[in-house]
Amino acid sequence: MDCMTSPPEGKPLARIPKLSSSVHDINAEKPPFGSRVLTQDSDVWTQNAWDHVPPPEDQTETITASLARQRLVPVPEDDKKNYNAKPAKYWDNFYKTNADNFFRNRKWLHLEFPELLAVAEPNPCLGAGNAAFPLLTANQNPNLIIRAYDYSTHAVKLVQTNALYSSPPVGKIEAAVWDLSLLDTLPPGVEPGTVDIVILVFVLSALHPDEWGKAIANIHKMLKPSGLVLFRDYGRHDLTQLRFKSGRLLEDNFYIRGDKTRVYFFELDELALIFTGSRASPAQKTSTMTEVVDEDEDNEPTSLPAPSQTASPSSYTLAETPDPGSDDTLSLPSSGPSSDVHHNLLRPLAHCPPHPLFTIEQLGVDRRLLVNRKRQLKMYRIWMQGKFRKTE
Repeated sequence: MDCMTSPPEGKPLARIPKLSSSVHDINAEKPPFGSRVLTQDSDVWTQNAWDHVPPPEDQTETITASLARQRLVPVPEDDKKNYNAKPAKYWDNFYKTNADNFFRNRKWLHLEFPELLAVAEPNPCLGAGNAAFPLLTANQNPNLIIRAYDYSTHAVKLVQTNALYSSPPVGKIEAAVWDLSLLDTLPPGVEPGTVDIVILVFVLSALHPDEWGKAIANIHKMLKPSGLVLFRDYGRHDLTQLRFKSGRLLEDNFYIRGDKTRVYFFELDELALIFTGSRASPAQKTSTMTEVVDEDEDNEPTSLPAPSQTASPSSYTLAETPDPGSDDTLSLPSSGPSSDVHHNLLRPLAHCPPHPLFTIEQLGVDRRLLVNRKRQLKMYRIWMQGKFRKTE
């Protein structure tokens, strides 16, 4: 993730690399050094990047309208069964179509997760190598072993045919086909309690909620005592969720994309319940630096529908941020009691050992404002980020 600023008149835009994590303590007295604070709304188009942008107040109406439209025409029941029966098939088709050019390398991993610089043996669960290869390139530890897994056979082939796979500069990389959601099944060559770090970057959202328990059980089993999970995924009411058209809703907050791959949009309390069995306390939740960046700088791994296919992107905005020192939350639309969390999380997860399995070291929301300056459009994105430490 890069930020950009405007150069003097007549000069090309200069790229300023991102030098710190997006997630920070909302109770801190001062924002991170170098923050660009937007004090006048009229100035928003004068720079490519603003930090800590106060969100507009009309998000509730936008969310209500989008979700109501989606619920009118959900995915037919027969199609739901087909999409959920063999999800790996659709990811195979995705990678065959897009090869390894669709996702940008996740060079921001070391900024968001500096723990990766010191680890001896991370065990990432990921797709086409866009997380593994930046780690391998930056590695200085000859004993490092990166193990990359995906349930798409074609995704694994893309990793194995990369030049860095056969000749890594330092350390070692292995890739194999493995389904994280298989019951009590570890990846090939991995013994229980042998992994330092598991990286889940846009992984859990691809699973059906009924598969969360099996996935967490496998992750917990492979990690060493005090091992770490580094997590980043889609957040509830992200622009991508609000843009979904009719016929894409599998169930609340769970969708099928145009390429037939699945995606879930999380809340912070859902992640706390998945990993620890309890909702997060206000003190455990962090907020983020809100940035304005050019639309084409978004390195987020999913395609967005063309604006002409949906309502105007400028209508998708954020509600007012609650006081970080209070327990207040946004008054957002709901579909029933406790609708902020999936119903599977209102009871112990199936196939998951008893909680608490992990403690929370970080749990935050990364809200970013993407700007198309040429078309004068503002688009708000939301991601969840967390670090979870194995309790044993």
